[in-house]
Amino acid sequence: MDKVTFGARAFLYPLPVIVVGTMISGRANFMTCAFCGIAQMRTPMLMITLGKRHHTNTGIKDARCFSANIPRRDMVEVVDYCGIVSGREVDKSRFFTVKRGSTGAPLADECPVNIECRLVDVLDYEGTNEIFLGEIVEVHVSADSLDEQGRPDLAKIDPLLFTMPDNRYWSVGEVVAKAWNVGKGIDPTAKTPSWVNEV
Repeated sequence: MDKVTFGARAFLYPLPVIVVGTMISGRANFMTCAFCGIAQMRTPMLMITLGKRHHTNTGIKDARCFSANIPRRDMVEVVDYCGIVSGREVDKSRFFTVKRGSTGAPLADECPVNIECRLVDVLDYEGTNEIFLGEIVEVHVSADSLDEQGRPDLAKIDPLLFTMPDNRYWSVGEVVAKAWNVGKGIDPTAKTPSWVNEV
C-alpha cells in the first residue's frame, strides 16, 4: 500500500469534541476543545490540552476543577461558536442551562453527557499548550441517552467528532463489532490475511 508522509502532525482520527466548563470570576465559561481523552481507568482520569492564551486556563487553575461536556450533533453551530470567541469578550454561558456539579464546575445541561473533573495537575512542556489532568469525580448522562440496560447509548448521545487538517465536524457511524469479542474468532496458526503485503 503506497503511503504519503506528512511529518510530525496531530493526525489522530477522529478527535472527540467536548465543551469545557469552568468558573471564572464567579461566572460559568465554556470553550470548545478537541484535544482530549481518557488518561486512565482507575482512578479514572481525563486530560485536555488548551492553548496557553485561552481564558479557560485561568479558570481551571483558579477553581481547581472543570467539566467536559459532550455535545450532540445538532448543537454544532453553538459548539463551533464557543471555540471561535473568547470568554473575555462574550458570555458563552447564555447558550446553555448551567447546572453546578459537586465539584463546583459548571455543567452544560443540554449536553447529554457531563463529566466533572477535579484538577490533578497542569503539564507544561514549554510549548504553546498546557495539558490539564483531571480526576473524574462524577458522570451525568441524560436519561433519554441510555439504552435498555441503563448504559450510555452512543447512538442516542449522537456526539460530534472532529478532524484536522480539513477542520470538519463528523458524526458517528454504525456499530462495526463488539470489542474484546470479535477477535476471538482468529486462528493464530491460520494463513496470513490477504490484505497483508509480503515485505
